[in-house]
Amino acid sequence: MAKLLYQGHGSFRLQSAGGTVLYIDPFAGEGYDVPADGVLVSHEHPDHNRVELVTLKSGGRVWRAADLLKRGHYGQCEVGDIVVLTVPACNKNHPIGECVGFVLGVDGKTAYFAGDTSTTDTMPALRLEKLDYAFLPCDGIYNMDVKEAGTCAEIINAKHSVPVHMAPGRLFDEAVAAAFTGPNKLVLRPGEEIEL
Repeated sequence: MAKLLYQGHGSFRLQSAGGTVLYIDPFAGEGYDVPADGVLVSHEHPDHNRVELVTLKSGGRVWRAADLLKRGHYGQCEVGDIVVLTVPACNKNHPIGECVGFVLGVDGKTAYFAGDTSTTDTMPALRLEKLDYAFLPCDGIYNMDVKEAGTCAEIINAKHSVPVHMAPGRLFDEAVAAAFTGPNKLVLRPGEEIEL
């Protein structure tokens, strides 16, 4: 069974049952001590791309939005036994041609890491994927606010809707987490690890 460590802000470490280690948007928190098979960077803002925090295994690779988004085509890759699909992520602070979200398939589970975004036209299609997890930003400054994130959670209807990226400069904000009203709400605090 895969394990997911929430490092805070929009940063995660995912480890499959088979031992593949993947970091998503490294920037915040602790837990960068496990060498990685891959790193995913949703966009090049400094709070999502501190790849120097991660030690790559031999043959490990950093996958940036520019590697997976080419001329409007959203690509995919495999990192060990983890399948990575890219999807649109955008708003007034994040141009559509420079940012992506990720849908990951690992150990029979699917998880959507929205990156930095507001509501997108492709979110209704995510509902059809019957996602196990949706990680949605809700800072209300650089991304949608907590109310809009709750609406996106309703559209997507994952088995677990998780508010993240809650406040600039902070790993977590208890008040924002409490205000998130998406269905199937799951609150993770920095340093918490769950089995998917």
